[in-house]
Amino acid sequence: MTRALVAGIGPAAVGADVVLDLGAAHPSTAGGLRLHLQLDGDGPDAVVVAAEPEVGFMHRGAEKLFEVRDYRQVVVLADRHDWLAAFGNELGVVLAVERMLGMVLPERAAWLRVLLAELDRVLSHLSFARGTRAERELVQQLLEEVTGGRLHVGFNRVGGLREDLPAGWTGRCATAVGQLRTSATGLLARAQDELAPGTGVLSRADALSYGASGPVARASGVDLDLRRDDPYLVYPELTSFRVVGSTDGDTRARHLCLLEQVLVSLDVVEECLQRLPSGPVSVKLPKTVKAPEGSAYAWTENPSGAMGWYLVSKGQKTPYRLAMRTASFGNVSTLPALLPGTRLADVAGVLASLFFVVGDIDK
Repeated sequence: MTRALVAGIGPAAVGADVVLDLGAAHPSTAGGLRLHLQLDGDGPDAVVVAAEPEVGFMHRGAEKLFEVRDYRQVVVLADRHDWLAAFGNELGVVLAVERMLGMVLPERAAWLRVLLAELDRVLSHLSFARGTRAERELVQQLLEEVTGGRLHVGFNRVGGLREDLPAGWTGRCATAVGQLRTSATGLLARAQDELAPGTGVLSRADALSYGASGPVARASGVDLDLRRDDPYLVYPELTSFRVVGSTDGDTRARHLCLLEQVLVSLDVVEECLQRLPSGPVSVKLPKTVKAPEGSAYAWTENPSGAMGWYLVSKGQKTPYRLAMRTASFGNVSTLPALLPGTRLADVAGVLASLFFVVGDIDK
């Protein structure tokens, strides 16, 4: 859960300013998010009148760094903004370049990308659920065995993947999926019983207005999932995939959507294991990849929501321009609409239900 360090809370008149510095215990611990709140009342029962998030404390200039890296190096940098979803971060970059090259991906590579992306989604989602350390470690070990990395995997390549699966991995993954499904079902049932409704309600109109996406938006009735609505790789061929949503729009609905999505992702992983074809996992390319002159946009359904990449190339080995549309930025932008009317004691829980990573806000 998010820990709030509260400065200057005492007897507060209507409109009193309070600053919350958030960090330390959050999954996005390497960065900070500051909230400027106006409160009506005293102490934990004070009610938020207005809220303004202040971001940009760890802005790294990633989009400028991309312009002086070749596409292999760009992939390594791209997995660092949302450090809970490294594989998914890389995916949009290589899809954009492959789109510009008109490249047809080997069938095994396409299925493996979906399989690993959904495991990556499970790992990210479990990071925001209580009491899931053992489950997260189980997924982490599966991904580490394949990619060699625990946090920054650098496993995608233009034209496929760096290498194939280790021997015996599919059997170990199938066993782990069964264990994870049991745990996730229990987490979902517990959340349904323990989470109170009605806190931190985000309307569908506000979710659309602020550009929210992913579980945050779908919990407010925004029926959008890029895996279905602008499909890529082999998502259109899946029979186990379904879109999870709600119309309640509150903190409880967001957590329930997140946990139910874990179950859907496990179903997809299981189907990919059953249908995984043989063959190569990459296209043979020259040592230096150059995207042709022009531009392309690729977006994917990252764990936190829509992740977009706008690539402009002048035919060189480095991008002329590579801009990111990150999910956490849009989701956190909803706070001015989401928090007014919320008790101060409930603010941390509402924030935790936005499932953000600070690097994914600040880029």
